[in-house]
Amino acid sequence: MDIFQQINIAEILRNIFVYDKTAPLIFTRFYFWAFFALVLFGFSLVYKRKNRSVRAGYLFIASLFFYYKSSGFFFFILLFSTLTDFFIGKGIYNSKNENVKKILVVLSVVVNLLVLAYFKYSYFFIDSLNVLFGVDLEVINHLAIWANETAGTHFNVNQILLPVGISFFTFQTISYSVDVYRGETKPVNNLIDFGFYVSFFPQLVAGPIVRASGFVKQIYEDYQVSKVEFGWAIFMILKGLIKKIFIGDYIAINFVDRVFSDPITYSGFENLMALFGYSLQVYVDFSGYTDIAIGVALLMGFRLPQNFNSPYKAKNVGDFWKRWHMSLSSWLKDYLYIPIGGNRSGSVFSYISLGVVLSIIVLLAGKIILVPIFAGVVIVLAILVRFSPGIKRSIDTNINLMLTMLLGGLWHGASWQFIIWGGLNGIGLVFYKFWRKISPWEAKNNWAINIWKITITFCFITFTRIFFRSESMEVVKGMMHQIGTDFNLVMIPEVLVAYKWVFLVMLFGFFIHWLCESWKEKIKNWFIGTPLWVKAVIAAVVVIFVYQSISSEMQPFIYFQF
Repeated sequence: MDIFQQINIAEILRNIFVYDKTAPLIFTRFYFWAFFALVLFGFSLVYKRKNRSVRAGYLFIASLFFYYKSSGFFFFILLFSTLTDFFIGKGIYNSKNENVKKILVVLSVVVNLLVLAYFKYSYFFIDSLNVLFGVDLEVINHLAIWANETAGTHFNVNQILLPVGISFFTFQTISYSVDVYRGETKPVNNLIDFGFYVSFFPQLVAGPIVRASGFVKQIYEDYQVSKVEFGWAIFMILKGLIKKIFIGDYIAINFVDRVFSDPITYSGFENLMALFGYSLQVYVDFSGYTDIAIGVALLMGFRLPQNFNSPYKAKNVGDFWKRWHMSLSSWLKDYLYIPIGGNRSGSVFSYISLGVVLSIIVLLAGKIILVPIFAGVVIVLAILVRFSPGIKRSIDTNINLMLTMLLGGLWHGASWQFIIWGGLNGIGLVFYKFWRKISPWEAKNNWAINIWKITITFCFITFTRIFFRSESMEVVKGMMHQIGTDFNLVMIPEVLVAYKWVFLVMLFGFFIHWLCESWKEKIKNWFIGTPLWVKAVIAAVVVIFVYQSISSEMQPFIYFQF
């Protein structure tokens, strides 16, 4: 009996402390809430300490454990980024030589992007080189080789896995070095505080992307959460769980994923509904994560920035990108779009970025013939720019906009789908710039015109999602074919009945999203104003209801893959 007890205890401890790739630590698992309860208990013992680094150190250790349980030994990559940018930031701030400062900030950007490229784009580059030059190169995980030789591990040396959230914390550390260089923030006092800033677990793996200028100062402030903020934090957590599990996971498992896995076996109407369903799913999934992250962070006294603002209420594509994934949009604007010239002019960086994007397109296509074609286009543009300053500014600013969106697409992954998705959004932004100058409805603001603008924008954004969601261009072609040629109106009532619960949940999701903001505020304020015991009862009811709706294994958040 003692032996069996020992085995059970060992198994329990293993489940608690050892990473399991089949059950990563995510917000929707009960394990996370047990983990968070223990973190809060420990936090209650240290939050009043005068030495704020004790508090930061405690949360730094908790965050590293969270990342280990989410992504295994990839937390060493997180530590590498932390160490690199901490000392680079110090070097930038302490250096009196402007050239040295520039070298250090470039070093930070290059090192971070190389790490990101190694894990995220190795297969893309190797496959492209094999196609272009007819070679037979293979991906080799040099980090796995080093770990196996030095630590006696047994990692697969022929496979490179993507660390969860690497794109998010990479952008976060880059922005830190750049902000220190620009003088917009001072370097963090010590390595522990900086490590906490980089790894803070609520927003670590899927954002929002946090700027040092807005977060670091909170490390040194007294813990303070008002009753209103406490109520708001609980409200955000419950709202996030409803979005993710009840709406997003339900429609994904029971409809959207099925259609996207084999679109040719479904009717055009089912494909179209799956496309609109995915637009809802990706929103509630990602914004649901952000809602939970904001609520969890606030309970510990830290305020994260807003990341979504009812994006499907946008009246044009530009408005949409001011409302969707706001931390990434503002990051791309401040660290890419404006530095390459913004809406003012082009720059050397513009043309370097253009060269990078065109090179990636050549690699994706696997056709060298595109090189002289692209070179010819660039020469024609250069001639036009040379003889017409007006055309020059228009070309430069629109190239900057397109480059930003194309590179934003590549941030999500190196594939034709993401290139096209980013390109379509860039075209939408450029088109709107010209359209608003001639549109007879631009200055009008009555309800009918606003509904028309919102509908057109939402349909366009939904159309671009077909490229974002599809795993291959074959899936894209299959969906478009079915929607265009197999749209049997007679089958619509049958489909509506067959998937009635899915469509009712979708209807509920869109209704809540498009609900008037004043009504949303009333609901939120009512919840915040209720007594504590009422909040507890509501929370219990919501949790039971939400988790009863689960019909399959816990689904990872969509943006974990980026």
